[in-house]
Amino acid sequence: MVTAMKTDTAISICTMLPAEVDLAIEWAAREGWNPGLDDAACFRAADPEGFLMAFVDGEPAASLSAVRYGETFGFIGLYIAAPPYRGRGIALRLWQAGMAFLGDRVIGLDGVPERQHDYRRSGFALAWRNVRYSGTVTLAAPDDPRLVPVDPGLLPALLDYDRPFFPAPRDRFLDAWLTQRDTRRSWAFVEPAVDTGGGSGRVTGYGTVRQCRAGWKIGPLFADDAVRADLLFRRLAACAGTDTVILDLPEPNPAALDLAKGYGLSPVFETARMYRGTAPSLPIDRIYGVTTFELG
Repeated sequence: MVTAMKTDTAISICTMLPAEVDLAIEWAAREGWNPGLDDAACFRAADPEGFLMAFVDGEPAASLSAVRYGETFGFIGLYIAAPPYRGRGIALRLWQAGMAFLGDRVIGLDGVPERQHDYRRSGFALAWRNVRYSGTVTLAAPDDPRLVPVDPGLLPALLDYDRPFFPAPRDRFLDAWLTQRDTRRSWAFVEPAVDTGGGSGRVTGYGTVRQCRAGWKIGPLFADDAVRADLLFRRLAACAGTDTVILDLPEPNPAALDLAKGYGLSPVFETARMYRGTAPSLPIDRIYGVTTFELG
């Protein structure tokens, strides 16, 4: 746990309270990052102590998420200084506190490309680019019985399926992220059971779509092949109706690029996925949409 501390320039760094996580997400919205309408509770579920705020004279000045996934991996996000406090070294102090909080874990982040040189100074190396695609697509939900809405009974199979796609278990986060809400819907691609024992079949893909400040964002979108990814995309995009659909995808997966371009989505933003320490080996060819830039 990060306890409040004073520095020689009277900066206090504390673990965020829930209302302060809401504030950090509001800052992210003002920066144009377009967070989901109900992201805060899901983010805090991942690591309630992993959200840090710097204060100056009691006023929130800068935010940083430093989320721990077990003892081996962490992810940095929501690194924002409020405009009146920029250029004063406050965010740097917060960054240093977050890095110390994560210790010797492998750490990932999604940063804007122009800040890559800053992150390199902290030991991060570029792994690949993630690109945000956006556009309006009006799609009917495919009529395929293998597309199943996620419910608690399916969660254990989804946690098993998700495991290769992330460097460490993230069960608490997914338990929250995959809970169905009016603003967040999740679907799985489940193959028919091949036995007669009442089994639910094998998961070969899943995805979530959530309502954001503008449009609906799909993420994650994981699938064993492009056909399943396409069906899941159509099922998820149908939730957006005539609103904008957003997909953050890893550039090294050409099938993900083809999917986005095939539905008329256009690139609008990109990040540099970087790691400090040995970059994890992930099945990029099965990642059609990353979960979230803030938490990896």
